[in-house]
Amino acid sequence: MKNNNLFSLLIIIVLIAGVYFIVQTVRESAQAATAPFQQVNQANQSLQTQVSNLLHPTPTIIPDPVTYINEVRALARLETIQYSIEKVITGETGQGTFAFLFGDKLLFIAHGTVIAGIDMEKLQPQDMRFENGVLTVNLPPAEIFIVALDNQKSRVYDRETGILAQPDINLETYVRQEAEQEIRKGALEDGILRQAQTNAEAYLFKFFAALGYPNTIFATDQG
Repeated sequence: MKNNNLFSLLIIIVLIAGVYFIVQTVRESAQAATAPFQQVNQANQSLQTQVSNLLHPTPTIIPDPVTYINEVRALARLETIQYSIEKVITGETGQGTFAFLFGDKLLFIAHGTVIAGIDMEKLQPQDMRFENGVLTVNLPPAEIFIVALDNQKSRVYDRETGILAQPDINLETYVRQEAEQEIRKGALEDGILRQAQTNAEAYLFKFFAALGYPNTIFATDQG
């Protein structure tokens, strides 16, 4: 009886080993059969990547390792206000009856920043007078310090080029320059200088009060 049990166990072990061997053989055969298809798929994906790179190349930016510093200036600017402005600018060339042949037109969405304030370097000793407990400060007028496009947000929204025309390589540059002027103009029309002056006076009033001059009057040098 004992020998029969041992013989049965041995048969089971042999069967298990046989099944495992068959499964492994089938799996290896399946992998070997699909290997050529996987290679083809990999080659196809590689080809698609190369074609995509050709049609939509990623620009390579190589900055010159040498940096030239032309000028260093000490500034005493009190920045008191910042505007964020969006403008839509249209640039076009060759428009008219034959625009569909020779025209070039683009629609540019410009996002820009305008910063204004007071240049405290222009404040001279004679511009400050203390009489009868009142400090009179003749402030320089507010001015715009920075007008800059936000290149991450600004973009060409649409461009139409005639059938026989080549895109004007300078058109976007001209549009960007005009966009900066329009952003500056928009900030001026909205009263950025007036608000910059008001903010500067409010800040300096607290500043002089902390120095022991609680009664301060501001005048603006219009010259």
